[in-house]
Amino acid sequence: MLASQRRTTILGLVEESGAVRVSELVEQLGVSDMTVRRDIEQLAGEGLVERVHGGALAVGSRSSEEPGFTVKSGLMHAQKVAIAETAAQLVEPGAAIGISAGTTTFEFARVVCSVPDLTVVTNSVPVAQLLHESGAPGQTVVLTGGVRTPSDALVGPVAVTALRMLHVDRLFLGVHGMDARAGLTTPNLVEAETNRAMVETSRQVCVLADHTKWGTVGLSTIIPLSSVDLVVSDEGLGSRARTALSEAGAEVTIAHPSRTRLDRSRRGNP
Repeated sequence: MLASQRRTTILGLVEESGAVRVSELVEQLGVSDMTVRRDIEQLAGEGLVERVHGGALAVGSRSSEEPGFTVKSGLMHAQKVAIAETAAQLVEPGAAIGISAGTTTFEFARVVCSVPDLTVVTNSVPVAQLLHESGAPGQTVVLTGGVRTPSDALVGPVAVTALRMLHVDRLFLGVHGMDARAGLTTPNLVEAETNRAMVETSRQVCVLADHTKWGTVGLSTIIPLSSVDLVVSDEGLGSRARTALSEAGAEVTIAHPSRTRLDRSRRGNP
């Protein structure tokens, strides 16, 4: 691949996901760390990306910026659907589950809306509306209340107080970013607090996140990776990310858009 082609590929990845890591580009492009860093440096010099430690950001992107629900819905849509369909296999009739706000969790709600006698606790306005309009017989939806964010999450003291009185079997959590050091993150400080309250209600934490979330770091940490039980992601999740998650104690399940069978990557697998 020519240098110009490499840089075009890098720019496309940055524009698609908002951020890329050098380690991921090395693996994807099959070139050296130094080559990738030179390409990022040139793109940054042309004002096309913003160079940061370990990677590059889309121009104007910041850890405190929070994209809206509609903007995020169109990104990595096939992967989100596959992740949702795979995660939904964990949900049985009569279960009590939590669903956080997010576009991947919204796709998950589309799938589980057909599960009967389900109790869903959520702080997501779109998820609650979807289940209210299309839910199977016997479903109960508990919407937390709170202040609405750009990602259509209800957050703040009202939401936290409501969540502290509830208990669910499993939480399906959407995140802005995942990182080995920072853990699960979000750009919104209050949303981080509310998500932590959701984590505390659940017996098991299942993170639904496509591969572009790895290496993205928002302003506030929700929980460390060591507090995650399961991550459902897509085939683009790199081997280093899978290893880091496994070493932190999380099981990793890879969703395949072209088929429904599970491909589980457990501790120590590449």
